[in-house]
Amino acid sequence: MYQVIARKYRPQNFSELIGQEHVQRTLTNAIESDRIAHGYIFSGQRGTGKTTVARILARCLNCVHGPTAQPCGVCSTCVEIGAGNCVDVIEIDAASNRGINEIREIRDNVRYRPARDRYKVFIVDEAHQITKEAFNALLKTLEEPPEWVVFILCTTEAYEIPNTIASRCQHFNFRSVDFSEIIDRMKYIAEQENIEASEEVLSVVAQAGEGSVRDSLSALDQAIACCGRTLNVEQVRALLGMFGTESLRAVAEAVEQQDSGRMLAIVQELEANGRSLQHFARELARYWRNLLVVKISGKPTRLVAATEHEQRNLLETSGRFSEEDLTRYLNLTLELYKTLQTSLQPRLHLELGLLKLVQAGKLRPIEEVLAGFEERESPRSAAPKPAPLTASAVAEPPRPPAFQAPAKAVEKPQAAIPVRPPGGGLQQQLHDALQAAGLKFTADAVNSSEVSLNEQDLVIRAPKSMMLALKTEAKLQAIASEVAGKSVRLRLEVGDNLSAAPVRSSDPAPADDSEIRQRALSHPGVKRFQELFPDAQVRTVRNLSE
Repeated sequence: MYQVIARKYRPQNFSELIGQEHVQRTLTNAIESDRIAHGYIFSGQRGTGKTTVARILARCLNCVHGPTAQPCGVCSTCVEIGAGNCVDVIEIDAASNRGINEIREIRDNVRYRPARDRYKVFIVDEAHQITKEAFNALLKTLEEPPEWVVFILCTTEAYEIPNTIASRCQHFNFRSVDFSEIIDRMKYIAEQENIEASEEVLSVVAQAGEGSVRDSLSALDQAIACCGRTLNVEQVRALLGMFGTESLRAVAEAVEQQDSGRMLAIVQELEANGRSLQHFARELARYWRNLLVVKISGKPTRLVAATEHEQRNLLETSGRFSEEDLTRYLNLTLELYKTLQTSLQPRLHLELGLLKLVQAGKLRPIEEVLAGFEERESPRSAAPKPAPLTASAVAEPPRPPAFQAPAKAVEKPQAAIPVRPPGGGLQQQLHDALQAAGLKFTADAVNSSEVSLNEQDLVIRAPKSMMLALKTEAKLQAIASEVAGKSVRLRLEVGDNLSAAPVRSSDPAPADDSEIRQRALSHPGVKRFQELFPDAQVRTVRNLSE
């Protein structure tokens, strides 16, 4: 009867084991120093050698030349353990024997000595499926078993093992086998089976295994059944549902070129060829991840499950994107893959997800956008510098923190300020003059105040909330004298019975002119934003501390 490759080339001793050197070294030293524990927990990804190591350990303990770290492999005990029919090595599938009655049978069986060998070894596979009650029934036996009993619990989900059980055992965590080690192992097996397989074919098979030796060997067995003695990379890739780097690179090129039409064509081709759209999304996420890893490393690395030639191509492609872009694309693709798992319309969601990648490629950092505005504003720097300040100008208070209109409006010459005839009212004339000078908020403060002229004094009685806009405006004195038609002294008074008047509907600013609004609009960042975007309007100012 034919025996599959995964069973035919199963390691029979520690020297044939790959990828688990830490487990091999620890168990070898324990056997040689006669420090054999009564309980072990082997945990890790599927197909990494947990049950295989449990059988090797049983052979080491019961070999006629043992206990030894190098069992002979020819005695009756070694042969029977390898075949799985040794009377003193009991293998239990906890997935179907998980109840308390089965555990009671084990507990009763522990009391009897081995029928022939040195140790009675219990190998419990999928141990995490044992019920809580069954584990409790095993506690005392596992803590103080007879000297001839060894328990080995194998599981893929170590966190499901109760702490009371784990504390009574030695725990070994099995790692995923390195990509290059799997390739070397399959090369050896291909030579033994007289199979012609290129490194590219073996790379595809190893990627399908995702770090599991058993899964990789099962895929290799399937590829041999499909292609015969000579493995063809395209046939193997189609058989295993893998996608070549060409189709995945086409997505990257479409993102780089911002070609939405090509994205839709890729989905159409996948649908026409009957390919799994969900599988494509998963492979695309892995592709973005590999691009990101090689982008960060800058050279071929063991962190990417690919041959050196494939990693060179990944390096070339990753040079067209930044780390931020690749991170964004990976995140969007992972969300797409999650959506496709439950989608009733996978094509629609895949098209939408790929178009999102194209749109995400058009995003630019805010720093780059602001830099473009600064370059656009650079001609202003060539304008003639203002005249030096006079002594009287230096003596004036500094520029207010309140928001000012863009530079074009502020820099209008004083001669352009219209002065209405006296019949228009002093308050109205002052308001209009401030509006024409671009001092809208100061004009609003005047509009909410009482204005009177007393000989050489221009008195403005304003609400307390408007005093800041009046006190900090340096040009108010000059504009007031211009309106009055003579040199006047400006005197500000607080009117307790006055309230801020509503802002005119023609003004872009909202009705709230409180001190909080004035402080917010005086912030340098807000001023700079208003200069970059002259048409922007500040509609609401909210106090985040409230």
